[in-house]
Amino acid sequence: MKEKQKKIRSSLSTRALTEFFSEHNQVIKEGLIALLICAVGDLIAGIVLGKMTFFLEAFPGLLVVIPGAIGMRGNIFGSFASRLSTSLHIGLIAPHFEFSEDLDNNIFASFVLTLVLSIFLGIVAKLFCILLHYESIALMDFILICTIAGLISNLIMLPITMLISFKSFENGWDPDNITSPIIAGFGDLFTLPAIIASIFVLQALNVNLMIKNIVFVILVIVILVGFIHCYRLSDETKTILKQSTPTLLLCSFLGGSAGGILNSSVETLLTNPSLLTLIPLFSGECGSLISILGARLSSGLHSGLVEPLSRPTGIALHNFGICYILAIIVFPLIGILAEASTISVGTIGVGFDKIIPISTLSGLILVSIMIFVVYYISITSYNNNLDPDNIVIPISTSVTDSISSLILISISLLILGALI
Repeated sequence: MKEKQKKIRSSLSTRALTEFFSEHNQVIKEGLIALLICAVGDLIAGIVLGKMTFFLEAFPGLLVVIPGAIGMRGNIFGSFASRLSTSLHIGLIAPHFEFSEDLDNNIFASFVLTLVLSIFLGIVAKLFCILLHYESIALMDFILICTIAGLISNLIMLPITMLISFKSFENGWDPDNITSPIIAGFGDLFTLPAIIASIFVLQALNVNLMIKNIVFVILVIVILVGFIHCYRLSDETKTILKQSTPTLLLCSFLGGSAGGILNSSVETLLTNPSLLTLIPLFSGECGSLISILGARLSSGLHSGLVEPLSRPTGIALHNFGICYILAIIVFPLIGILAEASTISVGTIGVGFDKIIPISTLSGLILVSIMIFVVYYISITSYNNNLDPDNIVIPISTSVTDSISSLILISISLLILGALI
């Protein structure tokens, strides 16, 4: 990581760095556009989730998987994008697709991580259902749903991540402000349809249990072989795996806990479709907003503009302020979008007078907590010679998913109870 830092500091002049981090209006503009694009994907995901009541009832425990699966896409490809952004800034890769050792290693590591963590997520979901005494489908079914959905999402998200990173850099936009929110939006957009597609595949496999068992064994073997093969590649790939795997395992566990929180309130969610629609919107925008902060702090630490001090100062506080400005704009808007979309499909919502304060208050509470969580994860990883590009976004967005579910459900129950 020290070599990466030297390259960064030598490749960017003081003037370029100052302009890169101090343009308030540009950062807010880029971040807001990215969050709004992300909101479109989250909104579609929310509408899909709002219409998934049949699957949630027919496949008990499925709701436990959904936050973790959505979060996993953002965690893995958000980190992938963050590494691409750093490599683009220091000139390690060109801003267009061409095979190179650095890019190839990142692609392969991201692909393998997705599939390995899909197995783990399925196991975690089943364990949560057992521990919390939720009715649920079989362990093999959880794993098959997660891995098949992960494979489908991977084939879509890898080229999208590279395209967004390269095009934003080519057009003079800072990838730190653009890629994570947009990629998270695409991840949210494709994750739920991928889960639905995996359910149909599972139903087809259930016709013949022998074929189902064979497919399951082949998937597990291929994933484990791919994971082991990664360690035979470059040192950069090994570093990505060593730093990302434990981090993402923790993230999958936190994603499962978020699903457990949602599943505990499944009756409230099923009877209030606009809240069900709001969940991906709220979780996605929270994760994207925090990802912007994490990516900017990571780049700031590498370049020396952010000092890894126990008390945030200067550029770090400036970035906190940007988060609050974006939050004040975005969270009321997604409440309006959730209620309007619910009404537009002919379903009765909870009302604009309830959904807007639910979304806004929940968002501001979460941002107030997470800016400090992200900051201290960033400086702790940096001070321990761990690359923040591999650590900050996965952990912070997973913590965000867990806290966001708890805060959103709590504030919803509080406001609905107070206003009914």
